[in-house]
This record gives sequence, C-alpha cells and structure tokens, in this order.
Amino acid sequence: MNSHDTSVPRMILAGDPDSPAAQFVAAMNAGGSTAHLYEEDAVLVPVPGHPVTGEARLAANRHLQSFGLPIEARPRHAYVAGDIALLIVDWSMRGTARDGSEVDLSGTATDVVRRGADGRWRYVIDNPHGSA
Repeated sequence: MNSHDTSVPRMILAGDPDSPAAQFVAAMNAGGSTAHLYEEDAVLVPVPGHPVTGEARLAANRHLQSFGLPIEARPRHAYVAGDIALLIVDWSMRGTARDGSEVDLSGTATDVVRRGADGRWRYVIDNPHGSA
C-alpha cells in the first residue's frame, strides 16, 4: 500500500450504517445516549477552542438533542492508519426548535476515532467545527 491508497475498511466508508458518523446520527436522532460512541477519556469541542470531556461532553450532546431537530452527517473522507482514523464529516442541523427558535447549525468536523479490541470505532476527538 502506498501513501496514496484510498482504500479504507468497510466500517468507515461513507453511507455505511456501522460508520462512526452514522452511529452518532442514529443515537442523536433517536434521543439516546451517545456515551457508547466515545472512548472513556474522549474529547468533544462543542465550541471552538473549548474542549470538554466526561459529563460535560455528554451534556453538550444532550443540549443539541434538546432542540428536537434531526442532525445530518455526510462523511467526506476517512484516512485510516491501523486502528486510528481521521474522519472529515460535513454535518448540519436546521429547523425550528421545540422552543420555537430557528436553528441553523452546520460545519465540517475533523474527528479522530480508534478501533477497539471489539472491532467498534469510537471517538477519541470529536471536533465538529474542524479548523474554526
């Protein structure tokens, strides 16, 4: 394999229901917990420059869920090195929230995931605003 090889394991191809982005969307849109999608000490950057972990990470995702709007994600690239991958994912959440406010959120995430011993990919770094 050379450095320009674009093949990636099936589990992280765009559109695969088992991909980390698809699992995140499914959990968020179902109103379920996202805890199982992250490594224990994973970092989420809900606001550029302000990383959070643990309960604050879960609370940030619950805050998004509180709008009552579906989130969409379109994986653009997956770069895999062994059991670690960098994901570039376009995402959006738009519409009228439960409280009547208009929501128009979107970005291009730069996420790092790691494949665990069980074969599942989990977020190590979830940076929804990419280079912002």
